[in-house]
Amino acid sequence: MDGDGRGRFGAGVAVRGVGDGRGRLTVAGDCGADTAQLRAGLGAAAEGRWSDLTRWPGSYWVLAEQAGGDRFVCGDLAGVRGIWHGRDRREGVVWSSDPGALAARVGASVDLEVLAAHLAVGEHHWPSRSQWAGVRRVPPGWGLLLTGGTARLVDVRGIEPAADPVAGASRLGEALTTAVQRRVRAAGGSVGADLSGGLDSAAAVLLAAQVGPVRAVTYTDAWTSAEDTFYAVRVAQHAGIEHTIARGGPGELPFGLDGAPPTVEPAPAVINLALDRCYLEPVAGLPLHLTGHGGDVVLDSSAACWVGQVQRGAVREARRAAVDFARLRNLGPGPYWRSLRRAAGTTPERAAAEVTARLRAGTPASRGIGWAWCRPGPGAGWLTEQGRHAVADLLDGAWFDPLYGTFADEVDQWAALRAAGDDARACAPLYEAIGIRPVHPFLDNEVVRAAFAIEPSARRGTYTYKPVLAAAVDLPDWLIGRRSKGSFTAQRIQGLARHRRALEELVAGSALVTEGLVDAARVRAALADAATGRSAEPIADLHHLVVTCRWLRGPVAAPERAVAGC
Repeated sequence: MDGDGRGRFGAGVAVRGVGDGRGRLTVAGDCGADTAQLRAGLGAAAEGRWSDLTRWPGSYWVLAEQAGGDRFVCGDLAGVRGIWHGRDRREGVVWSSDPGALAARVGASVDLEVLAAHLAVGEHHWPSRSQWAGVRRVPPGWGLLLTGGTARLVDVRGIEPAADPVAGASRLGEALTTAVQRRVRAAGGSVGADLSGGLDSAAAVLLAAQVGPVRAVTYTDAWTSAEDTFYAVRVAQHAGIEHTIARGGPGELPFGLDGAPPTVEPAPAVINLALDRCYLEPVAGLPLHLTGHGGDVVLDSSAACWVGQVQRGAVREARRAAVDFARLRNLGPGPYWRSLRRAAGTTPERAAAEVTARLRAGTPASRGIGWAWCRPGPGAGWLTEQGRHAVADLLDGAWFDPLYGTFADEVDQWAALRAAGDDARACAPLYEAIGIRPVHPFLDNEVVRAAFAIEPSARRGTYTYKPVLAAAVDLPDWLIGRRSKGSFTAQRIQGLARHRRALEELVAGSALVTEGLVDAARVRAALADAATGRSAEPIADLHHLVVTCRWLRGPVAAPERAVAGC
């Protein structure tokens, strides 16, 4: 860090700052504030109105120093711009946007037990923990205030409930339009864009095409949905933009890891690197690449919305919507509704205690429908006895962290947002290596705030898919009327089959196995079931495990993109 306490920045980070007698304010990354707005932000910083500093368009970090010496740092609400902190023996509290570099600085090692817990029960139970022991994460939606050698979290979410769904959708449309079109105008030329055929990428492409040239790309192969490609073509024609469709073959199937660069964190997209190279090649080198990533989070919600309604006393409304949802999707309405009532009638602590008991008893499997506070996946069944007890201890000792409230719908939407942000952040180095600079408008702070201001139950598509989008953005009727969504299950099964032996070797040599937390034989059995099509259930957890094992070969730092200080 430089000597003035204001932080240091990697060469690849865009940085702007202002200062006066009240202190100093610096933004790093893609911040849409002009100089006048930054100077106005000095007043907010001087008064400790930290949330005000996160309300400009874009995706950026904020660093503020008051005249009295207090310092504040935060990233964005989704965690695409993440912050971690730890304690250095000489300098006290230190922080960085690069958790690997911070871990090296404070002498922290990879926390294998936390990685095993993420595999078994998901990452959302520990929003403040990182993959390194001794390195803490600043949870997305929170900032870090450094005062007199101590650090405390500050809530910067600032969600103001919409007066009604119509007003909320209007605000969401304005925020999303700004998030897309500001970037396209600033690019000063053609921009790239994913165009999968789904609503999210289509909305981003159509908004972008209103203000600048767009070069859209679509991937297809023998195992993915032809309907997705049909809609992608129709959207491109409607927008009048350049459109390239790449058709992949066996060499582009997922789970091939050859040539993948190391990443700072486990990066889910590492299994799709060959596929990404194939379809993104025509837009490599463009100033930016628009994605629809995060749209599923902000435009929709999960069954937790009905659990939240029950918790608040709106039982009749929740039952009517949940039962209709189940009937329309050939789920058993009775069992589905009862599962939601059970979730509403328990607490996170009790749910975690039940799972803890099953883990210690050696019976962690938990199949179910609906939504649950804590539900072990297939990966829990791959743990050894040592692994099960380690995960049980983590659940028993650390849950429940009430940073995001006690209502199921609120807890769940913030967990989903963190997952989307984590994915985008971790995978950025993979895309940079092939000349792609992805931007994710759906994850901008003001888009998130506008979306989360609408009740989760109003965003849930019971009868129509993502109803809030149709009210927020002017889209063609034939697009918003789409009821289907493409599946990648067949493609993943083929990829697992093609790369099965290499994946078995990767897992067997992983520290999770050699340190006694995961049983390689159980993973081999699950991999065989998935690769032969006998069961698709373990595919998601196999993906998670493969990504983790690949990362454990050698996590590295990315100092050219880092922001750090103390």
